[in-house]
Amino acid sequence: MECESKEIPSEEVTNGSELKENEEVQNLKEENKEAGEAYAYLDRNEFTSEIYKIEVKNLGYFGIGEFKKLLKNTLKLDMTKIKSPNRKEFAFVCFRTLEDQQRALETLNGYKWKGKVLKAIAAKASADPLQKKRAAEDQANNGNPKKQRTAIEATCPLAELPYEDQVRHKAEEMTNLLKKYTQELWRHNPQAKKTVDKIQFHGVVPSPTVNGYRNKNEFTVGKNSEGEIVVGFRLGCYSDGSVEVAGVEDLPHLPEQAKWAAQSFQKLVRQSKFLPFNPDGNLGHFRQLMVRCSRSTGELMLVAGIYSSNLDLSEQRELKKELKTFYENCENEPFKCTSLYYQDVKHREAGQMVNPVEHILGTTHITDTIQGLKFRISPLAFFQINTESANLLYQKAIDLVGPTKDTTLLDICCGTGTITLSFAKHCRKVMGVEIVPDAIRDAEFNAMVNGITNSKFYTGNSDDFIKSMVRDALYEQEPGKPVDLVALVDPPRAGLHNRSITAIRSASAIKRLIYVSCNPHSAKRNFIDLARPESKHYKGEPFYPKSAVAVDMFPHTTHTELIILFERETKTKPDDTVAPSPAATTSDESTTNTQPKAPEPEAIAGENIASTV
Repeated sequence: MECESKEIPSEEVTNGSELKENEEVQNLKEENKEAGEAYAYLDRNEFTSEIYKIEVKNLGYFGIGEFKKLLKNTLKLDMTKIKSPNRKEFAFVCFRTLEDQQRALETLNGYKWKGKVLKAIAAKASADPLQKKRAAEDQANNGNPKKQRTAIEATCPLAELPYEDQVRHKAEEMTNLLKKYTQELWRHNPQAKKTVDKIQFHGVVPSPTVNGYRNKNEFTVGKNSEGEIVVGFRLGCYSDGSVEVAGVEDLPHLPEQAKWAAQSFQKLVRQSKFLPFNPDGNLGHFRQLMVRCSRSTGELMLVAGIYSSNLDLSEQRELKKELKTFYENCENEPFKCTSLYYQDVKHREAGQMVNPVEHILGTTHITDTIQGLKFRISPLAFFQINTESANLLYQKAIDLVGPTKDTTLLDICCGTGTITLSFAKHCRKVMGVEIVPDAIRDAEFNAMVNGITNSKFYTGNSDDFIKSMVRDALYEQEPGKPVDLVALVDPPRAGLHNRSITAIRSASAIKRLIYVSCNPHSAKRNFIDLARPESKHYKGEPFYPKSAVAVDMFPHTTHTELIILFERETKTKPDDTVAPSPAATTSDESTTNTQPKAPEPEAIAGENIASTV
């Protein structure tokens, strides 16, 4: 449930629409008074889009993206968010004002879309999930509070297993995932069965570092079960009815630098006159702490997240000064904050992608090393959280692709250019696109520092730049030289937007695709869309999976990074000369570590698994 701050004026309102709007809000509050704390958020001096919500019925099969385009682009409705349960033919749409809500009701009720006549009605606000869950637990447990998970249970559920067993467990999980994916792919594209006989799965590569590997952490400021102020990890999410925070001292995946950062910030918050943030009422100020540390240089960056909706400008200046003074005077400590930022984490404005940061102490960046290259990292840029495993991850991606001096790599969602530049010495040219401007500035700086001259970076939405990158690559290709255009994607956990998939599919010059996924379960939708039969929506021949390898970037957790090499199914003509695809090389000799050896390669074909060795 997202809220935006808006004060309701106490003076007499003369505008008729404003008067009606205030009456509607008051009526809604009165209606929900009897429901208790589950609707108490409506009485706060804050605006919430839950007040101006409608329900749209009879939508039939629809995608959130196309429905959003209908509302915003076609009908010009100023909505704030869409909420829709899976596999349902209705959706809730939220607005900022009563006027916007009424206009939407009038526009959508009876509107014909995709052969369906829509029905729109006003919808009541949702119950506060935290209060709703608490009430349900109190009733179920006769008022006795439910036992909370520990910090290790919440963040490192596999920590009690020997690391060999963790790797084995993840290998089984990835094998089953690829098996199910293959079966689902055959249902969507029966033609794939002729080509995708077996996906060569090369097992899970263990992490060289099992403990203390995380170079980035985002801690929450809150209170533990005893009511003490703690900087650590939330034991559950707000929607699950939990706001309790536990300390990080015993967590095996955190380096000592990060633990010190959490404890020092905890000391600062406990002695400050400013309060820790409380999501149960949106009270307080200290909300979160992001910590980035470099194993290669020892640098430590802190980004203090402050909820400023209830602070005036002079109080914000006072808090920034307090932060700066505290870390300037940290003496006789085992670690030092080398870079300090202030981040305003109040509710974002319409169209705002990230919460802004302000540099207040030390250097503006930290530096880390992957594949023998130095990378400058800004506060908001993406960088792999396990640096040593990232070395292995990038090498495995290079091995799967087998690039030559005729290869051009298109890195989509390139971040600070780590994968892009790691490929550079193996390719004719590398190109990257990223929507975060600071990340692209870092990528360009990283190329310059490392003396890489065959790279080019673009700032913007990848959907808009894929075709431009392909045109640039083909234009610069020497006449008579073979074209080897490879796309690489390493998207966020939710996967690539469907527009990126369709853009890649329609770019016929791209023959191979390497997909790096930190959440293969979520990315499975992308895998299916890449391999669907050619259609009006998915133009271009499908991409079929050929081989895969997983890398354990996250020891002690259930997460695994998976790399899949896709090759485009081409229509063969009599005069075609098809170059053989490079064989995947995953020799264990390329890595030197004492961790358990990864399982041997397996071939996956539906229910059958056969060793290829």
